[in-house]
Amino acid sequence: MKKIIASAGVAALGAVSLQAAYAPGLSPVEKSKPWTISASLRGFYDDNYLTQSKANERDSFGIELSPSLALNLALDQTLIGFSYQYSLRWYEDRSQNSADHSHQARFKLNHAFNERFKIEVKDDFVVAQEPQVIDPSGAVTTPLRNDGNNLRNIARVGLNAEITPVIGLDVSYQNSIYDYDDTGPGSRSALLDRMEHLGNINGRWQAAQNTAALFGYMYGAVGYTSNDSVAENAPYVPGTNTDPATRDSTSHTLYVGADQIFTSKLDASLRLGVEFTDYPDAVAGMEDNSTSPYVDGMATWTYNPGSYLRLGLRVDRNATDVAFVGGAQPTQDQLSTAAYASINHRITPKLTGSALGHFQHSTFNGGTADGLSDNLFMAGLNLSYQINAFLSTEAGYNYDRLDSDLAGRSFTRNRVYIGVRATY
Repeated sequence: MKKIIASAGVAALGAVSLQAAYAPGLSPVEKSKPWTISASLRGFYDDNYLTQSKANERDSFGIELSPSLALNLALDQTLIGFSYQYSLRWYEDRSQNSADHSHQARFKLNHAFNERFKIEVKDDFVVAQEPQVIDPSGAVTTPLRNDGNNLRNIARVGLNAEITPVIGLDVSYQNSIYDYDDTGPGSRSALLDRMEHLGNINGRWQAAQNTAALFGYMYGAVGYTSNDSVAENAPYVPGTNTDPATRDSTSHTLYVGADQIFTSKLDASLRLGVEFTDYPDAVAGMEDNSTSPYVDGMATWTYNPGSYLRLGLRVDRNATDVAFVGGAQPTQDQLSTAAYASINHRITPKLTGSALGHFQHSTFNGGTADGLSDNLFMAGLNLSYQINAFLSTEAGYNYDRLDSDLAGRSFTRNRVYIGVRATY
């Protein structure tokens, strides 16, 4: 069957033949019934739950309860999916506001007009405190945990068209909104509240059955939305260096790439390009443009049923929670190189182990912090044992470490947990 290679970062899919149930991306369990409910209960210990430097660390035992619901409606040519997960995390160390509440809701709609034209609509909404949840992929904007109800919403619509048997076109638009609970001069809201727009057009040439060459263009725009000063010790004055809008940016990215299916178990994708960024509202003394590399690559090896290894690398410009560092001008953004790896291994039919690692090197752009950097490393281990079709136990460990050139920013964090999960 002729292969159709999907857009950036997505593994290749076989050509769709419209059948009784259109269910792209669903697991066998999800295809077996339209709904799934689950709940997990964990006990945990966190030795630095505030992600503070050594002198300010606080540790805590706690309990986490997390129920979830998933619905998938597969029609002749349309798939509609929705999921919701709630998490309550209680810390015994906190006498006031002892519990965090997080919410994650996802919606997707896939529709195949025919075998050549398909559309996908997605929305991912979270209210969370942990940086890995707020920034689920690519670069982590802020490595520090943020108290409160911090909102992030990512909405995306994409059209995939097979113009001829060997020429394809992908067009997409993504809108991202960030709204942090912390307000006031120099707060997370002042530094990171923003709306991001990203448009992408991607041409695809099917050079061989398992090989596609690509050429693409992306347009990005970042607009900061807070009316708080980005400086802790200076008032907000529109149009001056304390105005978050002076960090607004627009970008143009050109790239070439390829998607390759090496075997039925190994596939990879790679995008290489250059990104041109302008800062239209920068004031005197701030940089008004920059040029940086763009890289997005991923490889997946499914070496056994239920077992896979995935590697990835991304180089891109992104927002930062660093602004004034004792100077007259704010930092505008950062260039991040993020490398990640994950492995999922089925040890026995009932016992599964997984591990993941994420390393990110971020260099600040502009202000007194210009050229300084953060090195963030995150790792996790998990063991899951399936007691029966509905019940499993799990235990795990997470390690986070930030080494920063900025004083008082570095930290280490260790977390362990054990729990039980029920799914029906």
